[in-house]
Amino acid sequence: MDVQKFSFEFEVYNSIDELTEADALLLSAAKKAAKTAYAPYSEFLVGAAAILSNGEIITGTNQENASYPVGLCAERVLLSAASSFYPNETVVSIAISYRTKDRTSVRPITPCGICRQTLMEYQTRYQNPIRLILGGMEGKVHIIPRADMLLPFGFTGDDLKC
Repeated sequence: MDVQKFSFEFEVYNSIDELTEADALLLSAAKKAAKTAYAPYSEFLVGAAAILSNGEIITGTNQENASYPVGLCAERVLLSAASSFYPNETVVSIAISYRTKDRTSVRPITPCGICRQTLMEYQTRYQNPIRLILGGMEGKVHIIPRADMLLPFGFTGDDLKC
């Protein structure tokens, strides 16, 4: 038997005030985007903001509908917009934030499983790591160097060739 281990390191900041100006700007854009999310069923509003290789910042929000839970996450909305409107640019970093109707969002959240797979696929497609900046409206902020670190045994196109 062979035992193997997977681990990764990430940065933890006490608040947005400790971030670089560029990272704070991106996280602020994600927080602002969360305010416009459409989540009437879960009341869990998520905003994502990306900085592209050309310096452009774009945003996305989660979009629910009456056939809940068949909606779109903010991360997938964002990546779809990036590849549609800026097909020749790569995503450098994505900030993700959230708010709820009746609770304060004080801790970072990570992308769901579908979004982790989508982020990994996007990185592979463009051959460029995507840095993640995760934070609530207040509190600690986590920075993960590569989105694919969140999905260590992700399904890839190579798996289709087995």
